[in-house]
Amino acid sequence: MREITRQAANHFYNGKRFNLSNTRVTVEGDVVKLLLHGNCIAQRTPLAYTINTCGEPTRLTKERLNGLYGIFICIKKKVWYLNGNAWDGKNIIIGGMV
Repeated sequence: MREITRQAANHFYNGKRFNLSNTRVTVEGDVVKLLLHGNCIAQRTPLAYTINTCGEPTRLTKERLNGLYGIFICIKKKVWYLNGNAWDGKNIIIGGMV
């Protein structure tokens, strides 16, 4: 895992702002967002969090999302798999916060 991914994930879970290169974490009240190139690829509230590729299924998007708890994304024959299930990259609720 890249250092920037680790730092962004830590800030995302701790609800702290972060900005380095193409990755940002913003905090708006109870909502924390992880942005890549200005696109929100993960959003967390006190109840759960959601992820998506924002239509940009790139290796970098996969890297950033794989830095989050409970997320394992791999690509086989150009198909994305999220935690073992085929995934189209659209918004999905991951579940309760850790």
